[in-house]
Amino acid sequence: MAKYDYDLFVIGAGSGGVRASRVAAAHGAKVAIAEEHKVGGTCVIRGCVPKKLLVYGAHFAEDLADARRFGWEVPETRFNWATLRDNVLTEVTRLEGLYSENLERHEVEIIKQRATVAGPHEIALADGRTVTAGRILVATGATPVVPDFPGAEHGITSNEVFHLDALPKRIVIAGGGYIANEFAGIFHEFGSKVTMVNRSDIILRGYEEALRDRLLQISITKGIDFKFNAAFEKIEKAEDGTLTAYLTGCDPIEADAVLFAIGRRPNTDGLGLENAGVRIDDKGAVVVDADNMSSCDSIHAVGDVTNRVQLTPVAIREGQAFADTIFGDNPTRVDYENIPSAVFSHPPLAGVGLTEGQARDRLGTVKTYTSDFRSMKNVLAGRNERSLYKLVVDGTTDEVVGLHMIGPDAPEILQAAAIAVKAKLKKADFDAVVALHPTMAEELVLMR
Repeated sequence: MAKYDYDLFVIGAGSGGVRASRVAAAHGAKVAIAEEHKVGGTCVIRGCVPKKLLVYGAHFAEDLADARRFGWEVPETRFNWATLRDNVLTEVTRLEGLYSENLERHEVEIIKQRATVAGPHEIALADGRTVTAGRILVATGATPVVPDFPGAEHGITSNEVFHLDALPKRIVIAGGGYIANEFAGIFHEFGSKVTMVNRSDIILRGYEEALRDRLLQISITKGIDFKFNAAFEKIEKAEDGTLTAYLTGCDPIEADAVLFAIGRRPNTDGLGLENAGVRIDDKGAVVVDADNMSSCDSIHAVGDVTNRVQLTPVAIREGQAFADTIFGDNPTRVDYENIPSAVFSHPPLAGVGLTEGQARDRLGTVKTYTSDFRSMKNVLAGRNERSLYKLVVDGTTDEVVGLHMIGPDAPEILQAAAIAVKAKLKKADFDAVVALHPTMAEELVLMR
């Protein structure tokens, strides 16, 4: 008889957990995965997928206006939030079904209830059962942080924003990171009056400074209001549903919705990890080594719950590496160097590698090359919005160590360009490529 009920029990059916389950099962392991919400996790259900669909919807605001400059007779347009919301949620439901079917096809048992750790090899299920596993993988992700002040319960997070009954005419967004800036662009294009409240005077900390400044300039020009160095004191709700946000350093702001986008914390509360001696850091993250192993050698963790790099593709890579290492006899580790990332703001920005500041701190001698231009489409559409591309180059070796872009389709262009940075190509290699004209991407090989 088998020593355990399962070879692998995964807690959390998000991107990392699903990939680990499927690959481990393909390697011959008996696998179960527990999910108390919906299969697919944050990215598919209440994160990057539905958000990107909202981004697509928001783009039509400018595209329809621009179409008139290109000869199209576009009648007066009106946006219907309920139509987009419902279509997005329908797509999310379809994707959840596909994720479930994929797991079932690989003979992974799906347990749709909460699971917690009862010991190094024991899992307690919400229905009262206890099962055992040779390995336990924690892939519970992270959850939005909700601040603690009077009236904070009147605000929402990115979990609830996809389910709003009506489009808020006025929305206050707390935060300066990628989620805050993405939703600021989305709601502005839908016609909402957007006010962003940030505790510091910096947006998108960690991204290239020139791109941050350009996005801020464009956002202000579009009409998004920014309140910097401001903190919430309280939120009051009137009988008609109007919210009044009281802030330090500025006048109260009336709004129909307040969205908190101030960060995400790992989902480890109440998970029972202490029952197996799993070490948690001061931010609530599971502490793991390079092979995703916790302080308990039968329990591993991948994805946002480890708080290493909170990106869906990273969680997927970690889940794959875990399964290949433990069940596939193929020791694999994730390379965290030069991970590309994007912000689907309006316009979007993307980057890979070192920023200019990081490069100067690490390398000393640095060369930078920039291209500041208006796309052909914006020129004909009469938009003054300018794109900015930047190469950061090691002044000693000529290696391109960073590539940063803001402008239409920047994330789509960067995915291919990131290969060059990952491959440690030199500026001369970029210069040797013939430009693909007329495109925005050709600017990457024309900077001198």
